[in-house]
Amino acid sequence: MDIQFLGTGAGQPSKQRNVSSLALKLLDEINEIWLFDCGEGTQHQILQTTIKPRKVQKIFITHLHGDHILGLPGFLSSRSFQANEEQTDLDLYGPVGIKSFVMTSLRVTGTRLPYHINFYEFDKNSLGKIMETDKFVVYAEELDHSIFCVGYRVMQKDLEGTLDAEALKAAGVPFGPLFGKVKNGEDVILEDGTKIVAKDYISEPKKGKVVTILGDTRKTDASVRLGLGADVLVHESTYGKGDEKMAARHGHSTNIQAAQVAKAASAKQLLLNHVSARFLGRDITQLAKDAQKIFENSHVVKDLEEIKL
Repeated sequence: MDIQFLGTGAGQPSKQRNVSSLALKLLDEINEIWLFDCGEGTQHQILQTTIKPRKVQKIFITHLHGDHILGLPGFLSSRSFQANEEQTDLDLYGPVGIKSFVMTSLRVTGTRLPYHINFYEFDKNSLGKIMETDKFVVYAEELDHSIFCVGYRVMQKDLEGTLDAEALKAAGVPFGPLFGKVKNGEDVILEDGTKIVAKDYISEPKKGKVVTILGDTRKTDASVRLGLGADVLVHESTYGKGDEKMAARHGHSTNIQAAQVAKAASAKQLLLNHVSARFLGRDITQLAKDAQKIFENSHVVKDLEEIKL
């Protein structure tokens, strides 16, 4: 499981940072990539990565501001141009209005997609668990921005324990059906009467990862709830230390407030993104240092940076 940042800037692109989008790579887990927000230029950023658009099976939109959705029509169109590859349907989650935006864009431009988009729209009255599969569950909760905006909590379900095949062989268990029974937790008796206790050959279940990806927001308790115990908390840092009043006025957070949220949530790692274009070079270093005084494991990400979980 990896996170790759396709755009880490706030509001408008700069020479250093594109607007909001990140990819949660679940290739080893389910052979899929999930995209969170899709600002203008996202498809161009993808060209600089190993990401294949057809692997993007789900897109989650935090809110309908242009710097988070204007890249959707282009990306969805480009995803259909891979004529030599299998066309697969795509699930799109977001606030009410995202379907109208996408369908109007496609209709006006005469774009016909060879795959189907499944829209899952929500408002403030229909949040909570918005998606569940056999391996993942996703929750959404309203944040505190200038328009309706959500944060997402992606939870990987606990992984089953793995079978110690070498120890099983050493115990005299022949490879075949008996292996399968032990893997399924069944005790077995060998021909010589030896009892094989399944739990002795299966490791303990491994706790699944938790990834919290927040949209634009002022400091709010909802961010803490979404980030409780998260392995990674992605939080906006549009403003810096001392900019609290300006941040509140525009519906955003400072690096300090983001660090306070991470600390309150007992998250393991804080990744700061959605950085204002006015922060350059040494400013970025200072943003990180100031945040680290409150939450040590804080890091300001940059475009195309990939974080392994």
